[in-house]
Amino acid sequence: MRRLSGNILLILLLVASVSCTKFRKIQKSGDWKVKYAAALDYYENKDYFRSNTLLEEILPIIRGTEEAEYANFIYGYTFYYQKQFILSAHYFKLFTEIYARSEYVEEAAYMAANSLYMQSPQASLDQTSTYEALTSLQNFLNKYPYSEYADEADQHINTLQVKLEKKAYENAKLYHQLRRYKAALIAFDNFQYDYPDSKYNEELAFLGIETAHELAGVSIKSKQEERYKKVVELYQKFIDKFPNSKFLKEAEEYYGDSIEQLTIFADQNNQNP
Repeated sequence: MRRLSGNILLILLLVASVSCTKFRKIQKSGDWKVKYAAALDYYENKDYFRSNTLLEEILPIIRGTEEAEYANFIYGYTFYYQKQFILSAHYFKLFTEIYARSEYVEEAAYMAANSLYMQSPQASLDQTSTYEALTSLQNFLNKYPYSEYADEADQHINTLQVKLEKKAYENAKLYHQLRRYKAALIAFDNFQYDYPDSKYNEELAFLGIETAHELAGVSIKSKQEERYKKVVELYQKFIDKFPNSKFLKEAEEYYGDSIEQLTIFADQNNQNP
């Protein structure tokens, strides 16, 4: 068995050596057509690294020729299939600008947007590239609403929007966890405005009550009455919208304490007209 495995390894090494020698000979060729044909062959055989290498060498030479259009088109794909999405997005977009009348322009426009989609990071990271991908995908749909890629572009947009929703939710909760009360309350309001149908709204509405109560408790005396009133206001909105919430009992406790504090303020105000 070991001898057989050793023979297989030897064969693989010989094949790799022959393949490497063949590629080196092509690279040394002074005929761009030889390199172009080889680049297409490597591309068809999914050897995107070698295809990319050869295309990079000949693209400046074949500019303006009949072959240049297709060569530039698959050049973007050689980056895409190697998961170099920033570069594939760049070269697909460049293709749409140079070859605006090409039969491949619609596909290239989609692939430029799709590359940005693939580059979009997980929700916990900075989402700048996600916004870029959304803009690019929407621009594609605006230009090619009936494209064969339209459904997939729509799905990508939905996926990215869900990701941004989760990011906004996590950011809002982070302000709460850091006890940045004012920032948290603003974030909760912004989230509900931006995502009115979100599944996270119930939790964030409750956290708004909790945050407002905590803010009132640490505020200076002159601000407390106003801020306990805010707790009552948020609680009333909460029970109107989520009357059967799993957070109802805790919300009632914050409400009850706020009413108690406001009663004390009312008594004090009556004593000091």
